[in-house]
Amino acid sequence: MFARRIDRLTSSLVRDLLALTQHPDMISFAGGLPADAALFRPDLQPLSAADVWQYGPSEGEPGLRELVARRAGAFGLACTPEQVLILNGSQQGIDLVAKLLVDEGVPVLVEAPAYLAALQAFRLFGARTLPVPVDATGGVDFAALQDGLQRARLAYLTPTFQNPSGYCYSETERERVAAGIDDAATVLFEDDPYRDLCYDGTAPAPIAGRLRRAHWVYQGSFSKTLAPGLRLGYLIAHPALMAPLVRLKQAADLHSNRLSQHLVSQVLRDGTLERHVAGVLPLYRERRDAMHAALTRHLAGRAHWRCPVGGLFFWITLPAGTDTMALMHRALAQNVAVMPGDAFFDEAGATPCLRLNFSHADPTRIELGVARLAALLP
Repeated sequence: MFARRIDRLTSSLVRDLLALTQHPDMISFAGGLPADAALFRPDLQPLSAADVWQYGPSEGEPGLRELVARRAGAFGLACTPEQVLILNGSQQGIDLVAKLLVDEGVPVLVEAPAYLAALQAFRLFGARTLPVPVDATGGVDFAALQDGLQRARLAYLTPTFQNPSGYCYSETERERVAAGIDDAATVLFEDDPYRDLCYDGTAPAPIAGRLRRAHWVYQGSFSKTLAPGLRLGYLIAHPALMAPLVRLKQAADLHSNRLSQHLVSQVLRDGTLERHVAGVLPLYRERRDAMHAALTRHLAGRAHWRCPVGGLFFWITLPAGTDTMALMHRALAQNVAVMPGDAFFDEAGATPCLRLNFSHADPTRIELGVARLAALLP
């Protein structure tokens, strides 16, 4: 009785694990959860008089769209408020873009590894993925990229503190990617939820702002900087793509949460977001450094990783032959949750890897969790 595409619908391993990680004794490195101490908790008193309780525009509140456009311009993406679409979380943006551009069999260029929920969405709509290896130490495989761009309708990239590898494309790589996309006339979908979580310097300007001819969608989120419970993200799109994206949004949910939009508008308008992020970065830097130190103590010579300069994850390469799914189950039995790397490839990765989140656990629990994990490895 279901649509044919439901045969391609898969469960998200990270969401399945989330239910298991709610136990207070569980040390979770599995999800991308911000630290509880880093969550923004707004003053709700002014909302009694705010106009947030009625239906709103599908595109989002005009004031918020203007603030998002202004902020995007400051980090290198010139746009107008009319190009901004407010979302109920950035995952909705992936769904909308997939609905707009992906038919069954359509080639979609993706990084390998890539964000697992994007792979889940593209797979549902029947995409034929074209993987481009992205290595946390070696960078982008440009031969695979150029070949894929010539064949793909859509290129989905997360070039800033890539989930899961943590890799950040250099200025030179961004210029080369932009030139290749312009040349191939492929649509770029740039997903950028971790831009503000930069621990060493400043994140480079987006690839979308470097394009001259190709169509593009750029996506951001307030989940990692403020609070996931707000369920608020945004996309900014080439003018030619906005009308169908707005109609798809109307068909999905009419409009995004007006209460959350009002709260985020306040923090953007009065500078609270910048102050909040500035207060969060030292906490995350401490936890990143704690995980790097714990990995060095317990896994030096037995695994390989690179200390990330931004984002929320370490990408750990394990010895050949390691069964990461079996390792995940053994770790869960020891109250440690980890994410096997295979979930981030459309096909099983050739090298066994783990993604470890460092933001949610405090340094004491990071040390304990890494020690337990190390004890399970040969």
